[in-house]
Amino acid sequence: MDPLRQAFVEFALQAGVLRFGEFVTKAGRKTPYFFNAGLFNRGGLLGKLARFYGQTLLAAEKAGHIGFDMLFGPAYKGITLASATAVALAELGRDVPFAFNRKEAKDHGEGGTIVGASLSGRVVILDDVITAGTSVRDSVDLIKASGATATGVLIALDRKERAGPDDALSDRSAAQEIAYRYGMSVLAIADLDDLFAFLDSGSPLASEVAPYRAAMAAYRARYGA
Repeated sequence: MDPLRQAFVEFALQAGVLRFGEFVTKAGRKTPYFFNAGLFNRGGLLGKLARFYGQTLLAAEKAGHIGFDMLFGPAYKGITLASATAVALAELGRDVPFAFNRKEAKDHGEGGTIVGASLSGRVVILDDVITAGTSVRDSVDLIKASGATATGVLIALDRKERAGPDDALSDRSAAQEIAYRYGMSVLAIADLDDLFAFLDSGSPLASEVAPYRAAMAAYRARYGA
């Protein structure tokens, strides 16, 4: 298992952000695991999370999977992620500008919907997860309207599961649909395959949640993309 991805899974588990058990997703599916990025709600946790984002982005750039000149965070969760990741990247030796949007246009002061650096060049969108993909679509439209290019999306965890109701499941996951529709990279710090690799890794933390492996496999067989 990739060391960075394993470290992230262990970090998310220790932080209580990644949990195994019995949960219900927003789509109404019963799932044996749940990832709540909103629980990265302390300075220390956010700093570590941002470093994972930064390291993942730099590794993808080095491997030729993506190029970027700045970061964009869609409101609301993306605002914190973009700003924190910009700090982490600067600490890693890559100082880049960032911007985010308001959901309501401001009619005084500087006005407009974009806050931060002007959108230009190659822009990477940062978010926690991709579900319906609405925030990504809106972000791409904003970036294009500014004359910049959206080159990819970076999320924390890709569940890699098919969208749609049980009787009409899509052939693609939400992330795959974004990649297909816009022809751009969709990166994740970790994904469902990494969770399985972690469960089989022999890590002491993995042994605590190993009993959920069968339920995970059944869930992937039903919904996996």
